[in-house]
Amino acid sequence: MRIDPNCRYTKTHEWVRVMPDGKTARAGITDYAQEQLSDIVYVELPELGDTFKAGDSFAVAESVKATSDCYMAVGGTVTATNDELAGSPQLVNEEPYDGGWFIEFTLTDPKEVEKLMTPAEYEKYATDEAAKGGH
Repeated sequence: MRIDPNCRYTKTHEWVRVMPDGKTARAGITDYAQEQLSDIVYVELPELGDTFKAGDSFAVAESVKATSDCYMAVGGTVTATNDELAGSPQLVNEEPYDGGWFIEFTLTDPKEVEKLMTPAEYEKYATDEAAKGGH
């Protein structure tokens, strides 16, 4: 299980990476989440300008095994979507933290990110969950 040291994490297995400007972030699903879903065949992304609060469903990942809602880790307004996923949804499986990102957004409150799990906290959480038999 890969964990990006530059991200913060949720208990629903989404990640957020704050960009260098401190005002925008990228989000997607974790390596653990893509492993649980297996082969991603489709990703439904929001529209530019859509605004979400923490906990809102912002995307849907469809795999050969299941369809899963993806939830915002923190509040924000969508400024970009990863158009590559339309033709290559497998990027979520191959590069969940890089080429497989879902959205870029303006943070409503950058301090919200501090409430998310650190990489070390998420690694323990996901390892414990995997030991219990998965998501």
